[in-house]
Amino acid sequence: MIMSDMLQVARREIKMGFRNPWAYSFLGLFCTFSLGLLLINSQNVVQGYTAVTGSMLSLILYLLPLMTLFLGSFSLTSEKEEGSWQLLSTYPIGTLSFILGKYTGLFVVLLAIVAFGYGLMGMISGLIGVAFDTGTYFLFLAFSAGLVLLFLTLALVIGSLSRNRWQALTVSVSVWFFTVIGWPTFLIAILGLLPYLWIKPLLVTLTLLNPAELVRLFVVIKLGGGSVLGPEYYQWVEWIGRPDGSLLFMGVCLVWILVSILAVYWIWERGRKRG
Repeated sequence: MIMSDMLQVARREIKMGFRNPWAYSFLGLFCTFSLGLLLINSQNVVQGYTAVTGSMLSLILYLLPLMTLFLGSFSLTSEKEEGSWQLLSTYPIGTLSFILGKYTGLFVVLLAIVAFGYGLMGMISGLIGVAFDTGTYFLFLAFSAGLVLLFLTLALVIGSLSRNRWQALTVSVSVWFFTVIGWPTFLIAILGLLPYLWIKPLLVTLTLLNPAELVRLFVVIKLGGGSVLGPEYYQWVEWIGRPDGSLLFMGVCLVWILVSILAVYWIWERGRKRG
């Protein structure tokens, strides 16, 4: 029953998602700037951690979380503003099915947009003679999928707590700015005030709490750029580079997603009981 209801909500979300002009706006921006970077940093094969891949990672890190936060939070707040949730509440559909359906549908939409963007980029880069190494290309796809999976849970939390789209917009931009743009400044300010022995444990904790930094570190290390991170991240380079490093990383991401989904469920279930 839960699976059936979830699939119905997911199908509805997919239809609405592909009609959203915001998604195509971000797709256009992503394709335009990624192709521009490829042309500026042209070389025969893009492999490992280079100027091209570093620039591409930064571009994806700026655009994709913002797009995910906007689409995910707006999807939930629109349900409240348009009264769709009140209508759905009259049907025998569980809160968990609703949330999981929303999450699945939004992920499919975002992943389809990202896949189209990468496919177009790969095709055009091949035509202009700037080919991606297969391993590097799939790491970029994994990087983007990881950002979508983790930031989508944040988007659902924001949408659950926000009363309207303007509030969701404000909070989404704030979260994006804090986790992506202001993160280095925040780390320097906080860690500079602490004793040396506290720095590494707190750095690990803060990194695990920031999905953008968590996924970025994983991909940079997998691309062979762990040396640019500094000695504080030596243990990260060590465990991610292990044979089971990818499985451990996926386990951390899974815990992140489960905790966030449970938080969203609690918020909506509480609101449902209060009417």
